[in-house]
Amino acid sequence: MASGIELQSTREHNSKAPLSSGLEVSTPDTKSGATGGDVKEVHPYQGSDDYSVHEGITTGEYIAEEHKIVETAEDIVNQVLSVEDDPSLNPWTFRMMFLGFGLSIFASVLQEIFYFKPQTIYVSSVFLCVIAYVLGESMAKVLPSKGVLGKYLNPHPFNMKEHAAITLMASAAGQSALSTEVLAAQELWYGGYPSKVLGVFITLSSQLIGYGIAGLLREVLVYPTKMLWPINLPVTTLLESLHKDKVAAKQRIKLFYIVFIVVFVWEGVSIFCLADQKNLVFTNLFGGASGNEGLGILSFCFDWQYVASLGSPLWLPLETMTNNLIGYIGCVILFMGLYYGNLWRAQDFPFLAQVLFTGESNGTYYAEYNQTLILNSKMEIDQTLLDTVGPPYLTATYIGYLITSNMGFTATFVHMLLWNYEEIKAGWAWAKPSNLRKLFRLQTYKFWQNQETPEERLARKESDPNLDPHYKLMLRNLYPEVPTWWWGIVVVASWALGLGCLYGMDSTLPWWGFLMSTVLTFMCVLFFGAQMGITGFQFNIQPICQMLAGYMFQSRPLANMYFTCYSYNALQMAEVLAKDLKLGQFMHLAPRATFFCQVTGCLVGALFNYIMMISIVDNQGTILKSIQGSNIWSGQNIQQFNTLAIAWSMPAELFSVGGRYQWVTIAYLLGFIVPVPFWLAYRYTKIRFFKYMNLSMILWYMGWLFVGINASITMYFIIGFFSQWFLRRRYPELFVKYNYIVSAALDGGTQVLVFILTFAVFGGSGKSRPFPTWAGNPDTDLHNLDYCMVNPGTSG
Repeated sequence: MASGIELQSTREHNSKAPLSSGLEVSTPDTKSGATGGDVKEVHPYQGSDDYSVHEGITTGEYIAEEHKIVETAEDIVNQVLSVEDDPSLNPWTFRMMFLGFGLSIFASVLQEIFYFKPQTIYVSSVFLCVIAYVLGESMAKVLPSKGVLGKYLNPHPFNMKEHAAITLMASAAGQSALSTEVLAAQELWYGGYPSKVLGVFITLSSQLIGYGIAGLLREVLVYPTKMLWPINLPVTTLLESLHKDKVAAKQRIKLFYIVFIVVFVWEGVSIFCLADQKNLVFTNLFGGASGNEGLGILSFCFDWQYVASLGSPLWLPLETMTNNLIGYIGCVILFMGLYYGNLWRAQDFPFLAQVLFTGESNGTYYAEYNQTLILNSKMEIDQTLLDTVGPPYLTATYIGYLITSNMGFTATFVHMLLWNYEEIKAGWAWAKPSNLRKLFRLQTYKFWQNQETPEERLARKESDPNLDPHYKLMLRNLYPEVPTWWWGIVVVASWALGLGCLYGMDSTLPWWGFLMSTVLTFMCVLFFGAQMGITGFQFNIQPICQMLAGYMFQSRPLANMYFTCYSYNALQMAEVLAKDLKLGQFMHLAPRATFFCQVTGCLVGALFNYIMMISIVDNQGTILKSIQGSNIWSGQNIQQFNTLAIAWSMPAELFSVGGRYQWVTIAYLLGFIVPVPFWLAYRYTKIRFFKYMNLSMILWYMGWLFVGINASITMYFIIGFFSQWFLRRRYPELFVKYNYIVSAALDGGTQVLVFILTFAVFGGSGKSRPFPTWAGNPDTDLHNLDYCMVNPGTSG
């Protein structure tokens, strides 16, 4: 399987060849051997697959043997990223601590705000990197640098390792804890927060347990060269370029300021809806500026927070985006077919919705399902009450999403085993007989003793051809490693704290269920973490976790949600840790500094996630429970979480074979099959198309549009292919210099604006102050924001 990054050849005469990651490749000077003349500049090759002819190169100037091709992860880490280190650079400064904590608070609050938006958005690491540079350089100029005070506050110029440490701490904090979703659901549908104090510790433990698991698996997920983690490459490139070329850095930061300031907000324009404002088919197909409105076909959105909601198209690898596009087209066909084919009584319910419905009509559509009618005092489903009320219904598009994501889940295991077995096999090396025998030796448990001298360890690692040269460089420079038992303590302490809180919260999740969540996390981190490390694609396994919990804890929706919190959420956090461990490795940051920054950022982020969640739920509870929400706030994430918790708590009636939605479960079996034909086709034909198709990604994206604001999708692909295909190939110098700094500025300008408007206008901390109604902000009782017809079933 390719790394997820499309690469192209390097150029001679100090040319800079672009990669999809925005990295630069420097090649040696080449002189015109045939003519004996002066050195002539060779222009970047512009896209032909014929490596024998290049525009601007004469026969005498071109030397085929020296024209290298960068096409593997090994090429990137050796030829592109700087395999140099200055161990004297000190990250432990006042600036690092001050900016690390400050940006951690900012990122965690902002991410929690985004979690309650109509489209979930992620705080950009590239933006955090740029703003850390701006603030760090400012502090280096403003703070005193002489005397005793200067020694502690400003001991030396702002350096790359300080910068990397700040970015890592803020990145760890800028994640939204799923425990806040569980607690919000309890407040909205299960009678209130059981304990605000225990809620804090639930949040902390559920975040840290994933970190510990990834640390234990770092030999598989971080140290190998092939675990490239493409998502890190823009940040890595940015860190190197900002600190190694100050003149170029000033130019790029100037552009950042300009784009940051002028970025503006507009929800979306749909030409089709403007042409016909009373056509519900147009709303379903072309609408998408409001939450759960439609599929957004050919709508043009200029709101960057939605365009970049799943990752900026300016850095997403071209291969990933291509599979994304294929899945997107399949999603449109699938959803329109399900709805207008009236499968599962699709037209009795809204086109897009994540809540449960009954079989009783409210005049236009069937009414929302009142789950309190089937729950007893322990918040468990009472079978007698369920028999009286009857099981709920779900929308056909939501069922379509569950089917394709379930297929994608099992397809991932098969895909990784077929295409990437060598990269992940080390994950079960512990099961070898020789390693199992070690479990019965007392010496194995004396973790405080050094079982291997640094020299022995270095010799063993140096001889391993699969290990990243950046990792080997850090070993040579004798950076103290983080002992494995540190990560083990993080897992054990988090597990013990979580277990105590679960029983204190009356979560209904038994201890053995909690243990099963940890085992599932270990298994999923190995496969899905490796997939993300190679391709950059992050698979959402939340529905799968809720399915497993449904069969293990029937009739207990709260147990379902807490099991998911400690499995799905732990996986997400483990992937974040592994990604950032790789970033620290690329930056040659001491492992113990990386450990401190990540754990500290996690703790700060979890605390402020929780505080912000309490504020939003208290002030926006009514909107969060509505189907469509508003264009500012939405409870769609909590709704689907609660919907699956209730629905999977009655699997026999809904999802088992013979149940109403049996194909949701059968899809798991189909997922094992679908990657095999493509693998066999490539094995026997060697046609690259079959290798390029990643069925795990495609299947997940076939359910992509089931929720949120979809008007941005057309612009997302236009910008992405313009950047990663056209600009990177035709104008590589512009791409290398400006692509990622523009992405950071767009992310930053939008995200800071959202942060300010949330508190000043949108009621994040109290009373809202809505914008006046005008042509660009229509009355949403009459039209959606793009003037599409309002779907009568989505207002409740």
